[in-house]
Amino acid sequence: MRGIIWFRRDLRLHDQSALTAACAECDEIIPLFVFDEPLLQSHEFGSACVNFMLGCLENLRSSLNELGIPLQWRRGDQVEEVVHAAREWKADRVYWNRDCEPRAIDRDRRIQQRLEDLGIAAQTYKDQVVFEAGEVTSVSGEPFQRYSAYRTRWWSHWYATKPITVPVPQPMKSAHLSEQLSSFSLPTADELGYASMTPWVEPGERHARIQLQRFLDGPIHRYADGRNLPAIDGSSMLSPHFRFGTLSPREAVLAALGSLSKRGHVSRPDVLTWIDELIWREFFQHVLASFPHVAEGPFRHVAVPPPRELGPERDALFQAWCSGQTGYPIVDAGMRQLNQTGWMHNRVRMIVASFLIKDLRIDWQSGERYFLRHLLDADLAANNGNWQWCASTGTDAMRGYRIFNPTLQSKKFDPDGTYIRLYVPELSGLPANKIHEPHLLSSDEQARYGCHIGTGYPAPIVDHRRARQEYLDLGKQVDR
Repeated sequence: MRGIIWFRRDLRLHDQSALTAACAECDEIIPLFVFDEPLLQSHEFGSACVNFMLGCLENLRSSLNELGIPLQWRRGDQVEEVVHAAREWKADRVYWNRDCEPRAIDRDRRIQQRLEDLGIAAQTYKDQVVFEAGEVTSVSGEPFQRYSAYRTRWWSHWYATKPITVPVPQPMKSAHLSEQLSSFSLPTADELGYASMTPWVEPGERHARIQLQRFLDGPIHRYADGRNLPAIDGSSMLSPHFRFGTLSPREAVLAALGSLSKRGHVSRPDVLTWIDELIWREFFQHVLASFPHVAEGPFRHVAVPPPRELGPERDALFQAWCSGQTGYPIVDAGMRQLNQTGWMHNRVRMIVASFLIKDLRIDWQSGERYFLRHLLDADLAANNGNWQWCASTGTDAMRGYRIFNPTLQSKKFDPDGTYIRLYVPELSGLPANKIHEPHLLSSDEQARYGCHIGTGYPAPIVDHRRARQEYLDLGKQVDR
C-alpha cells in the first residue's frame, strides 16, 4: 500500500503520530510539504517566521533522507496540490495531523471530500497538543471558558490516560517510487517572496531537542522567577519549535516531569510552572477550536474603553510603538527585540501589549496583526489568546483595568537595565538608577551621559499616569 504523509505544523520524526502510522501501515511512503501560495502572498506572517520554517524543513528533509523517504514539496493552493499529488502518485491513503485553526479545519474538510471522491482514504491524527478540545470538557460536555477549570481537568485527564510517545519509524525503501519523485532543493526565502535572514533561534528538530535538554538541565529549575527576567536565559525559547512542530508537546511534558526524578537541584514548583505554560498553549487552542469567532473578533463583547479614533495622531502613536520609539525604555527594548530577532520575552510581551491598548488606546487587533507578522513563533491561537487577555475581551474574568505601569515593570524585572541596554544602545551609558526614566535627566546629566532627550532618545509619547486615568475614566463612562 502506498501512502502520502502530508507535513504541516509537525516538522519532526520523534513522536509524530501521522508519520508513525503511515510507516506502520504502508509499504511505500511519500513525504509531502505544500507551500501555501495564497498565505505566502498575503504576508500575514513575516520573514522571520518563513526563514525559521525553511530551516525546519531542511532539517526534516535530512532526517527523512536517512529513513529512505525523500521529502517532496509543491507550491500552490494546498487543496489542489494535495489532491493532485495523491492522484499523480496513485496513493491509497493520505495521512496528516490535525490543526485547530478554523481555516485549516475548512481546508482539511474539503481535501477529505475530494480524496473520498477519488476513492483515497484520509487518515488524520492528534499531534499539536496533548489533548484536543473535545477531550478536555466540563462534566456537561461543554468547552471550558476559564483557564483554572481547564487546567484542573487537563491534569485529571493526564493521570487518567497516562499519555505515551510513539516511536520513530524505521528506515524504509521506496525503490519503485524513485523515478516518480523529484530531488529539487527547497525554495529560498527570496524565491517565496520574503527577505532572507538567519533565524535568531536555531531551527529544526535536532536543535529543538538540544534546546529542550539544555532547559531541563538548568533554567527550568529556576523558571518561576527566571521567566520574568528578560536579561537572563530563564525561558525555554521553545515556542518557535512548538509552533512548527519540531518538538512534541507530549514529549516535552513527559521530559519535564521526568526531570523531577534526577539528582541535583530539582524544583517541582518551577517544573510545574513551565508545564502550566504548555497547558495555557493548549487552552488557547481549545478556545480557538471551540469558539472559532475569536479569530475575527473578541471572545466576548464587554464594556471596555473604546480605542482611539483613526487619524494622524493614532497613526503616529502606533508607528512609534512599532519602531520602539515611545520614550519608555522597556517598551522600546521589547519592540526592537521583536523587530530585530523575531522574538520577544514573554513578560515584555505583556508590558508592550498593555501599553498599546491602555496607554495609547489603540485596538488590540492592530497589535495582534503586528506580532503575527514579526514573530518567529507566530501562532494564531496563542497570539490571539494573549492579546485578548491583555485587552480583557478574552476568557479571563478580569475587567478592562489591568494596566501595567511600564516604569515599575522595568524597575522590577530589569533592575540593572541590562535588557534595555542590549536593545536601546542610546541609553547604554546611563546608570541603573537613571535608565528606567531617562526623560527625568537634567540638562547637565544628559550632557554627562551622552543621552539627549528629544534628539538622541525620544521623550515619552504619552504620560502614563494621565493615560491610565483617562482609560479608567472612559471605563466608568461605558459602565453606565
